[in-house]
Amino acid sequence: MIAVITGDIINSQHADTEVWITKLKNLLEKWGNAPQVWEIYRGDEFQFKCNIDDVFWHFLAIKSLIKSQENLDVRIAIGIGLENFSSEKITESNGTAYVNSGRLLNDLKSDGDTVSIKTSNDAIDRDLNILLKWASKDFDNWTMATSEIIHEMIMNQDITQEDLAKKFAISQSSISQRLKRANYELIVETNQYFRKKISEL
Repeated sequence: MIAVITGDIINSQHADTEVWITKLKNLLEKWGNAPQVWEIYRGDEFQFKCNIDDVFWHFLAIKSLIKSQENLDVRIAIGIGLENFSSEKITESNGTAYVNSGRLLNDLKSDGDTVSIKTSNDAIDRDLNILLKWASKDFDNWTMATSEIIHEMIMNQDITQEDLAKKFAISQSSISQRLKRANYELIVETNQYFRKKISEL
């Protein structure tokens, strides 16, 4: 099984495309090569495949990167399933992971949520989607400053608060307060729970 993330940028028409698209490309390139592992298409939509264990952390990395740009957010549909056909371009690959993710993004656009997951197990979908709806109450309200720090923590889990304070030229206590406001410890626990639930598939 694999995980496929299909997403689109919210409010992309009100932002400098070159800035966010360059940052998104740089992030996705850390995880694999385009266009086999990821691709940006139709201006502001993208698709990316990864290991199922890493999908929640990757989702958060993308979310925090985009939210660190002014007025932007991202809709993300996570599909878990099989890859029956692997093309040189991810957008031409096929399997239940792709179908689940692609259809789910259309649903998200109509129901107003910013993240959802579809697997082969309805009970796991129900549990994880309730969790994602609650978590999104926080994620969707991250400020640009909070998003920047969350992104750094996700991408470099060995980084210390002192390192972050130097990087952002603020006090270590300010870093600590932002992480508390963002419920970072709870985010780490949620990632562990996510991995456990998906391993049951």
